Amino acid sequence: MGKGRLYGTSEIADRLGVTRQRAHVITRQKGFPEPYEELVMGSVWQIKDVEAWIAEHRPELNEDPES
Repeated sequence: MGKGRLYGTSEIADRLGVTRQRAHVITRQKGFPEPYEELVMGSVWQIKDVEAWIAEHRPELNEDPES
């Protein structure tokens, strides 16, 4: 992943190994972090929030995406 501090739906999909459509569904589920910002192009989330969610809900994917 890039060195930015935000994930969009495509980055979340890549991180989870799912399609963008599935990532969109996941990001709308109860318990997923609230978006950091709603932009015209879509929602964005802080990486730290998404990674905390992954650590709790998908521990098999737990890794440092910045490395």
